[in-house]
Amino acid sequence: MSKIKENKEQFWLEKFDCFSVTGKDSKRFLNGITTGNIVDLNNKVLKSCWLSPNGILKSLLEINCSENALKVIVLVGNTSEIRKYFNDIIFPSDDVSLSDTFSINRLQQVDDMNSWRITQPIFLKNEDKKYDFYKNNPNTMNTNDLQLWKINQAIPSLNSEINGKNNPLELGLTDLIDFNKGCYLGQETMSKIKNVSSLKQEIRVWTAKDKDVNLESVNKILFNNQNKEKSVGYITSIYVLESRIIKGLAMIKRKYLDKGNPFFSDNFGQISLEKSLGSTFL
Repeated sequence: MSKIKENKEQFWLEKFDCFSVTGKDSKRFLNGITTGNIVDLNNKVLKSCWLSPNGILKSLLEINCSENALKVIVLVGNTSEIRKYFNDIIFPSDDVSLSDTFSINRLQQVDDMNSWRITQPIFLKNEDKKYDFYKNNPNTMNTNDLQLWKINQAIPSLNSEINGKNNPLELGLTDLIDFNKGCYLGQETMSKIKNVSSLKQEIRVWTAKDKDVNLESVNKILFNNQNKEKSVGYITSIYVLESRIIKGLAMIKRKYLDKGNPFFSDNFGQISLEKSLGSTFL
């Protein structure tokens, strides 16, 4: 059974795309593109977002400041699209260079009681003895455990929660936005939403009993009752456990979150919702 036990020491080890940004203007350059404060970043890892001009989340990134370079780790996103955009906006006067894409091994200790953003990750080379140790460690999550843990942490997935519609505040990534730094891509929309507290929906973890559903034909709309009187949101991710419990992520209209009533799905029947430890909201 792939369900993760609470309070168990666990390690998240995964390979990600990465590229380096070098040059004396590299911090200023990344600061104008991403949501975190890159200018003040010194020898640590910063989680950040890359947004569209109208504030839609396009990628979840980590910026690792080390060895006189900024390494951009693509946690979720289309690496080719990110590099192309970054490269296209480098002015001839900018002292900024992008490396080719390479793979990097990212290791982080995690648990079921805290947000995934609490602990700083480390990065390992394939030849490192520590990499072999954790790769074969029984407490390093396998693919199924990792997928379930990410669901419970509400870590967005490309083409699921990152779908060209949702902004990072709706996805519970408010703490990855620096509202006090200078201009960046999507800043106007982020400031407007924050200033008027105008979130229309929020991400939630949902759970339901499996009804032997054909996942190829799931109706992803969620309703306020069995009579389907009102649509309250929609399912974005689905994960089936061996115990035949189905979990996933859903975007729920904010005005229905405080009603206290159960929600319903055509396929899964009554479902329960809960906030994730990995999410923060306005």
